[in-house]
Amino acid sequence: MESDAMVVDVTRDWAIACDVQHRFMRGVDPAIDTLDYSARCRQVLELGGDCYDFVPLADRRLALTIADASGKGLPAALMISNVQSSLSTAALFTGNDVAAVLKAVNRQVYASSLTDRYATLFYGVFDGATRTLRYVNAGHNPPMVIRRNGSIDWLESGGAPVGMFQDWTYEEDEVQLNPGDLVVAYTDGVIEAVDPASQEWGIEGLRKAVAESATQCADEIVRAIFTSMDEFAQGRQTDDATVVALRVH
Repeated sequence: MESDAMVVDVTRDWAIACDVQHRFMRGVDPAIDTLDYSARCRQVLELGGDCYDFVPLADRRLALTIADASGKGLPAALMISNVQSSLSTAALFTGNDVAAVLKAVNRQVYASSLTDRYATLFYGVFDGATRTLRYVNAGHNPPMVIRRNGSIDWLESGGAPVGMFQDWTYEEDEVQLNPGDLVVAYTDGVIEAVDPASQEWGIEGLRKAVAESATQCADEIVRAIFTSMDEFAQGRQTDDATVVALRVH
């Protein structure tokens, strides 16, 4: 009887943990008139190491995050929860300095994580008045900026993944966005999707999916990317996959 009770407790605790992690990824509230944004995270297991977040700020600004912790399952979920909570706290005390936010997050994550645990992270603040995006890329896949004329820029400036080194000074950058521009951020699980012949979808697969849906709203672009990825992989998913899309008005 005691063993059965323990199983029930573990099952209940696991369900609670899954619910808490899902609540961390906030619903999208398009309250900025110059930006339409959406995201989706689909995990391999009930708990995973990917996350995204949108946090409305004062003065028509929006903080956005996409992150990917090393590993899978519960260890990755614990790591990414640490990143999310550290990021929320750091943002309260560092003001508009996005590089300082990442520096503080890195110190906290390094101090509270195992030596072989880290997370790649892209953090940015979009200013709805100026349509600028100030960002730091901490070892993450560079998001794409698809310009209205079809050219592509990559958001690469930043530094090492958080939790990898005890002390790291991050480089902040800023990109000017214009009406019609599209920003797409993604995790490894998207571009590393494989077909039955073990061929990767890759950046080219993602770029093609974005190009085919680029005139749609942010939510439809995210849906189209996952649909195209699933068609290529024929329903196989081996890693957590997350996509964030920002369409500038």
